[in-house]
Amino acid sequence: MSKTPSRRSTASRPHTSSPLPTTIWFPDPDEPNAAPIPGAVLPAWAIDKVRTEFIGRPDHGPAPLFKIAIRDMAPGMDARIPCTSFSSKTDAEDVTVKPPILLAELHPDALPAPAGDLPASPSEMPGALEDGWPGFFHRAHRLLPTNGFLLLATRQRRDSGRLTDPLGTLIASARTAGFRYLQHIAVVYGPPIGNRFVPAPPPDASRGVAHCDLIALSAITHA
Repeated sequence: MSKTPSRRSTASRPHTSSPLPTTIWFPDPDEPNAAPIPGAVLPAWAIDKVRTEFIGRPDHGPAPLFKIAIRDMAPGMDARIPCTSFSSKTDAEDVTVKPPILLAELHPDALPAPAGDLPASPSEMPGALEDGWPGFFHRAHRLLPTNGFLLLATRQRRDSGRLTDPLGTLIASARTAGFRYLQHIAVVYGPPIGNRFVPAPPPDASRGVAHCDLIALSAITHA
């Protein structure tokens, strides 16, 4: 796993108040694993980059991060979610500290349809006990500390021969649960070579997909 931040990409600045453009992250040219491992969405080098660059820390150490992999949205999905905890040296001994970052990798098969899985009206806004994506976002909001971050790692999928993008539906559903949209980061599966890049997509990606999308959301809290 590479520990060196990419020199060819722009670091995220989630605390700025001005409109945030899409940021593109490339792996270092000498990164041996540009693509994620089978079944994952985000490459290991990008997780390192999230922990070291996305949130500034006084000790400059990697931020604690809790990663979950969502592969279906059927009832009881919480019990089937694989979880991985990334702790820093200073936080490892305090099990009561909530990690400031919750990273959710979304398998393409679990993604909502382009116009589906949203509450029909504000009066039908679901709560944490609901199934599907709206309920997931409410539960995620409760797990995070004040000013915590929810990162969604996903990618396009091919439906009936056409690539579909679930980002609009996911962001709208997250907003109903109390999240603020911050930034869209495109994580490229392949290193830059001159003025182009050499794609290295994972074998389970849809044809024509050479990157994943990382959506940054912050939890809105009210006094």
